Amino acid sequence: MDESSARISAVDPRLLGLRLQEARKERGLTQQDAAQRIGVARTTLTAMEKGERSVRADELVQLAALYGRDVHNLLRRREPVPDFIVQFRMSLSQQNLDNSEVLAVIAEFKQLSEDYLELEALCNAPLPRKDPPPYDVRDVPAEQAGEDVAAAERNRLGLGDGPIGNLRDMLETDVGVRIFCMKMPSRISALLGYTERASACMAINANHPGERQRWSLAHECAHFLTRRYQADVMVLSSYQRVPESERFADSFAKFFLMPSTGLLRRFNELKRARHGAITPADLVKLAHYYEVSFEAITRHLEAQRMLPAGTYEDLVARGFKVREAQGILELSPYPSTCELLPLRYELLAAEAYQKAQISEGEFARFVRLDRLAARERFESLSRNLTLSEQGVGQVGLDLGESLASRSR
Repeated sequence: MDESSARISAVDPRLLGLRLQEARKERGLTQQDAAQRIGVARTTLTAMEKGERSVRADELVQLAALYGRDVHNLLRRREPVPDFIVQFRMSLSQQNLDNSEVLAVIAEFKQLSEDYLELEALCNAPLPRKDPPPYDVRDVPAEQAGEDVAAAERNRLGLGDGPIGNLRDMLETDVGVRIFCMKMPSRISALLGYTERASACMAINANHPGERQRWSLAHECAHFLTRRYQADVMVLSSYQRVPESERFADSFAKFFLMPSTGLLRRFNELKRARHGAITPADLVKLAHYYEVSFEAITRHLEAQRMLPAGTYEDLVARGFKVREAQGILELSPYPSTCELLPLRYELLAAEAYQKAQISEGEFARFVRLDRLAARERFESLSRNLTLSEQGVGQVGLDLGESLASRSR
């Protein structure tokens, strides 16, 4: 028996069948379609997916290529996460929703989420669930509901009325959301995945600027707090009326990132310093203080009647350059959430490898690096490992908590 066949025989046929079935469905293929593509009868493929017929090495390679999956992932020994509901919002036309690029992003997001859960299971370190029951926002106008839920969440999390520092760490540590930063097509802002067993996982676009990433995180958090059980694809375009759920999520993001009381106090401090006159430079500084876009802060101030209506459009028409102003004011760029994997995820992978629960090759696959880079990453992570009975899972959590607390 060659090495590939030995690896296949080491996996429960029922489990391999489940993964093959899941991968096929994600590609939108019928059993007949897939069977024809690899040159077997439909009944043969059906038997494979039921675990009643073993999969040959050459068939597995063909199926992995057809489904856009890695052979190693198909041979994982843990069951895939069931009922993983994915929501995402895009800016593209309806006919492009099922293109292969989008499907590949969703498949990788689900795989990352599943990998995180597997590492938690190996290290016996589940991420504590701190999410509240879904908020009921029925019969409340979308904009008002967004403001109300944002205030309730800020109060629940003890955030006060100031800016939120490291939003990614805070959501993981204080809400229990696993967050990845993936390279996606620019038209995808974020992904939200949910399963009752694992709670929420999110992915934001690594190609977007920092202020947009923060807005996307807050926006998806709103959907998690109200619509976590609903799988949807929201198509956004200039000619469509913005759905109520999106208006709610934008309202939540606005008031969650820029609470009215703190913003009013800060704005009035600026006015007093300027003897009643607010300049575009002041607005740029204020946007930087809250780590949101210049447009977001200006429109929010307009809506709160702190600025005259139409201020943002007027500044754009006059050719005001935000990036240029930031450079003149010597404001550092908005921090971008660019790391693919959370630190806690990497620490769990390092602990599992150190305890010989996974091989070096598996560690490399978990952290998405080649073997040489993975060894270097392990050496770096190992300095944060502990030999105490707590285990690194708790250390990773404590580190996340300290980061989040410092950011606040």
